[in-house]
Amino acid sequence: MAKVYSNNPSATQSWTASLDNTRRVFNFGDRVAELAPQQSPFFVYLNKVAKKATNDPVFKFLEQRHQWQRRNFVVSTAFEPGTPAHGSDVSNPLIIKSAFDKYGKISGNSGTSATSAHKYDACYFITGGQVLALKGDDGEVYYYKIDEAAYSGSGIVHTDKVETDSSEAFGYTTIAAASVTNCGGSAIAAAGNSAALNKGQVIGSAWAEGTDTALGWEDSLYDREGYCQIFKTGMNIFTGTSLATEYRGVKDEFKRIWTDKLMEHKMDIEQAMLFGQGYTSAANEATSGTAAVRFSWGIVPYTNTYGKVYSMSYASSGYDAFLDAMEDFFAPEGGNSGNKLVLASRKVITYLNKLGNGSFMNNSVGSSQYRLDVANIPGAFGHNVTVVNTIFGNLHFVAEPLLRGIWEDYAVCVDMKNVAYRPLAGNGISRDTFIETNVQDNGIDGRQDAILTEAGLEISLPETHAVLKFS
Repeated sequence: MAKVYSNNPSATQSWTASLDNTRRVFNFGDRVAELAPQQSPFFVYLNKVAKKATNDPVFKFLEQRHQWQRRNFVVSTAFEPGTPAHGSDVSNPLIIKSAFDKYGKISGNSGTSATSAHKYDACYFITGGQVLALKGDDGEVYYYKIDEAAYSGSGIVHTDKVETDSSEAFGYTTIAAASVTNCGGSAIAAAGNSAALNKGQVIGSAWAEGTDTALGWEDSLYDREGYCQIFKTGMNIFTGTSLATEYRGVKDEFKRIWTDKLMEHKMDIEQAMLFGQGYTSAANEATSGTAAVRFSWGIVPYTNTYGKVYSMSYASSGYDAFLDAMEDFFAPEGGNSGNKLVLASRKVITYLNKLGNGSFMNNSVGSSQYRLDVANIPGAFGHNVTVVNTIFGNLHFVAEPLLRGIWEDYAVCVDMKNVAYRPLAGNGISRDTFIETNVQDNGIDGRQDAILTEAGLEISLPETHAVLKFS
């Protein structure tokens, strides 16, 4: 008599439950990442350390950047304060602009360090009572205090950035001459005035006894959204005859195909989390069906668009560029954690191992030029990790097999504190990876199973992630 696979838990069975249970839905959400972790390192790390369910397929999230870390600015037009005595008001207004907008993002560009080509914004953090340090053309630093009674609209005027590509796009802040006092001894002389793009910063505040409460300022939260993508992997129907047939190589063809399909589904998710272009199609845009199709963002195109991008070199001279990039990338005002997971192509991993102590490059060029501590250690999730300790932060390189072909010269630095894998789950229903068995039509002499996942990638604070492009 043939065995009957029962869903009745009270039935007496001489075998354990298997995939042959009729119409059973298996939740593999926490286990599918464990399949061959070397093949999909990013998906493994997301599942293990950065998994956070969402109850909406279009998930909104807010980014907070602490502007108190970046209260620095540049002079918008040459500042010639005249020669006021110590404690006297200057002769001309001080016009300054910030490389960061009110959200703490680099103004006009969330990516690389601001330059004159970027759209500067007003210095919203400027309030009465603050003390400013300003560099003059003579190389000296001069100090000025903003009048305690100055506030936005009275003594301090913020001109917002205009969203165009013209030079008028810059925003700036004007502090009236009557509200700026020399408080650093000698004032900037005409010959040492502070020209445009000379740097300055807020160095605290100073108030007289018995004065009123200071007016405050607030940074703003930046709103972003992500999308859950529906991943489906099906298998061709197996007839009852094929299920009962023993094949060469692997006797049970059904189980062999099942193994491949689980890996295929997992690799589909890994590909999307790496290379997906975030997008929601309009209804009827798809060739079939009327519902919109959502596409999750992948870390590579998202970082390439909104994060930091550095051009590197495989040559020995590329070492200096590497350290220069790390100096900028790990800047504390960017909100960096100091530790990055770096998904790198095999080609890049080979290059890094040539930098270590005793390596060919180190022995050939000279160890005195190198300040990188490169070590290979076993990772926590089945990967070999190349740890590169720089003076600014630590990079944990993991070989990403999918960075090949057009991405063979890429390495992607990911701040795991600012990414999250977002499977859809709500109302007691989880759309994390699950398997539904026997989805064939009733009456079919055969069997067909399917795998489905609905999830997306949340990427916040894009400036804490970077793409390294080697050449």
